[in-house]
Amino acid sequence: MRKAFVSALTERAATDEKVFVITPDMGYSVLDDFAQRYPRRYLNCGVAEQNSIGVAGGLALTGMVPYVYSIIPFVTMRCFEQVRVHAAWMNLPIRIVGIGAGFTYGTQGASHFALEDMAIMRALPNMTVCAPGDPIEARGIIEESFERPGPMYIRLGKSGEPNVHAPGTEVRIGKAITVIDGKDMVLITTSNTLMLGFEMVTALRGKGVDAGLVSMHTIKPLDVEKVLSIARKGIPIVTLEEHSIIGGLGSAVAEVLAESGSSIRFKRLGVPDEYPSIVGDQRFLRSKLGMDTIDDATLRWLMNNGQK
Repeated sequence: MRKAFVSALTERAATDEKVFVITPDMGYSVLDDFAQRYPRRYLNCGVAEQNSIGVAGGLALTGMVPYVYSIIPFVTMRCFEQVRVHAAWMNLPIRIVGIGAGFTYGTQGASHFALEDMAIMRALPNMTVCAPGDPIEARGIIEESFERPGPMYIRLGKSGEPNVHAPGTEVRIGKAITVIDGKDMVLITTSNTLMLGFEMVTALRGKGVDAGLVSMHTIKPLDVEKVLSIARKGIPIVTLEEHSIIGGLGSAVAEVLAESGSSIRFKRLGVPDEYPSIVGDQRFLRSKLGMDTIDDATLRWLMNNGQK
C-alpha cells in the first residue's frame, strides 16, 4: 500500500506544486525517488514528530498541501496535541500518513502496535479518517486527497498487501465498496484486514453461509447509508478490524445501528481492550487473539440458531 501511496504522490507532484512531503526520519527507501525529484518539496525533520506537524501547519498556511509520513504510533499519538491544534482545530489541509496498521510491526512489540489510532483520529472534529485495504484503495484515496479540504488521517499497512479489488474499481472517500453480495450476513472490514475478511467470507461460504463482504475504507465520514441498507435487510453484521474494538470501525457501525433502532444481530471482531502481552508476526497475533475466524458458537448465534 505504501508503494501505491508514494507512486500516486510522486505523479501528482509533477503537475501540482502544492504537494509537499515531510518525514520525521522515516521512509528513506520509500521516499527516495520523491526526494530526488522534488528536493525543495521534501523535508526530513529528524526524530521530532511534534515539530513535523508544526512545520506542516506553517506550510499549509502558505497554500501547500503537506503529507507527514511516519509509523502510526509516532505520527498520531506522540504528536497528538499538535495534530489536534495545528491540523484539526485550524482545519488545515494537512495529511497525516501512518504506516504499520495494527500488527504490521508485530515483532517490534506493543510500542509499535497501532491499535488506538482510528479511535483518537476519529474523535477530532474536521478530521477525515481513511483506512484503505489494498493498493487500489490506497491509490484512490490519495488521489482524492489532493483536492479534499481540511485535515486527513490515512492509515496504511506496509508493503506486499495484495489487490482484492479489480483494476479500475472506483474508490471514493466516504463510500464503502461492496466486494461480495451476501444474503445471510455481511462482514464489514477496514484497513489491512480486507484480505483477511475475504478469506473469512470464503470460508463461511464453504460452510453454506451466503456471506457478503464490504470494505469500509473510510471511517469518518462513515458510509451510514451502506450500514443502514444492510440493516434494512434484517441480516447480521460483523465488523472486522486490526484495531481495538473500542472507538474504531466496530464502534462507528454500532453507533449507527443503535441510533437507527435496528435490532439485527451484530458482532465486533478486533483486538480486545488490552495490550497484548505476546509478540510475533501479524498472522500469529491475529490467530492468538481469535480475530481471524468466526467460531461456531458465534456463528450459530448470528444466524439465530443458538443462544450466546
